[in-house]
Amino acid sequence: MSRQAQAALLFLVGGAMVHTGATSLYLRYVKTGLQPLLLAAGAVLIATAVATAWYELRRPATVGRQRYTGETRDGHRDGDGHREPRISWLLVLPLFALILAAPPALGSYDAMRTGTALQPPLAYPALPSGDPLKLTLVDYAGRAAYGHGRSLGNRKVEITGFVALDRGGTPYLVRMALNCCAADAQPVKIGMSGKLPPVLQPDSWLQVTGTYTGKRTKDPVGGGIIPFIDVVEAKPVPAPEDPYDESWNQ
Repeated sequence: MSRQAQAALLFLVGGAMVHTGATSLYLRYVKTGLQPLLLAAGAVLIATAVATAWYELRRPATVGRQRYTGETRDGHRDGDGHREPRISWLLVLPLFALILAAPPALGSYDAMRTGTALQPPLAYPALPSGDPLKLTLVDYAGRAAYGHGRSLGNRKVEITGFVALDRGGTPYLVRMALNCCAADAQPVKIGMSGKLPPVLQPDSWLQVTGTYTGKRTKDPVGGGIIPFIDVVEAKPVPAPEDPYDESWNQ
């Protein structure tokens, strides 16, 4: 691939990274704190592409004639007589896919085929006031599974997540937890009992209000603890802008 083509490809990659980082699209790939690094990496690639193109334009024409031995219908030949394969331009296709069609966030299919990532909390901070008490799914799961609900008492809690169903039809509320990026996302699951909607659609988002229950089960994948919540009210909500939960490793 010629230097000009390399510069064009670098520019497209850098532009796609900047476009992704400048919009909420980046939340489909990496955690919130990595946005500045994503933008910086894209800017570096764009600067490298511009510098490469400027260098090639400044080169004397004689150098360009020495670089190539001629042109055939199959493409250029470099100084070693190697052809420039046109198939290399297929590398551009994933970039257009990135820009034109954002991949969906990981959902119930991935959640039910991966063991829960729930780990014992390092501490149980005092809970704020409020009725119902708004908690992240990971926070409730940790207090219910390892704190046996002692820090929750009989308080009503409000949790948001997406629906997943196991093979037996048991409904779970799930959030995918991130360490770094979507590639390492793992599910944290809460079983739901009590007053549930008559029809639950996998991957639909619910805002659940309920209380702690001692009911729990083992995740069939990995054997981790899955606590339950006794649902008092459940209502559908739109998917959040950031579908992943980053609180589990903070």
